[in-house]
Amino acid sequence: MIPATPISASLCGRREFIAANTRPQRPPHVPEVELFLADEITPIWRMTEEALEEIGLPPPFWAFAWAGGQALARYVLDHPDVVAGRRVIDFAAGSGLVGIAAAKAGAAEVQCADIDPFCEAAIALNAQTNGVACGYVGEDLLDAPAPAWAQVILAGDICYEKPLAAKVLAWLAAARARGATVLIGDPGRSYFPREGLEKLAEYRVPTTRELEDMEVKKTAVWAMPPGFEPRSGRP
Repeated sequence: MIPATPISASLCGRREFIAANTRPQRPPHVPEVELFLADEITPIWRMTEEALEEIGLPPPFWAFAWAGGQALARYVLDHPDVVAGRRVIDFAAGSGLVGIAAAKAGAAEVQCADIDPFCEAAIALNAQTNGVACGYVGEDLLDAPAPAWAQVILAGDICYEKPLAAKVLAWLAAARARGATVLIGDPGRSYFPREGLEKLAEYRVPTTRELEDMEVKKTAVWAMPPGFEPRSGRP
């Protein structure tokens, strides 16, 4: 149900909105994790940006388990040694799927970072549902070097927009140069680098034509090697 008046800016108000407009679901490629997700036909996805702004709701990317995030979460759960005992950032976390997977895989600490304040509420609900602890970082991490404490940075679906992709890749490359492990999940977004990364795994992730251009997305998990020089994908 879409509210007729603006959504309360409080964390409680955002949680109530999410609970009313989503339902617990298990992403098809990561059934070990349960998330509060919207059905593709939900009105909050069909609303225009202007209508969303009127009720105080940014585009609800947190309400869906995107292919890049599902692939990255799958890889982390299947290879827990990547995060076990380490301090992790789930960058552009959305629903918190990847961070929750890292927590389930034994990470010492997980911080989910996303500038959308609705993600704070979504991540809290989803972490609680899965019985794990995930912190939340709401400031734009791209404004400064990655935190020195971050031993692993996980990023899913970050290359859908050219300026953002270039900025994020440069930020991740700097973090990698300082010794952090950097893994990226990507389903062939337009501005994903075409060279310089190491492919760790490839999956066929079920999705829907209401969100993507096909019902199954070939999606890979990539490691950023030392010395990586950011170059975006297709112009």
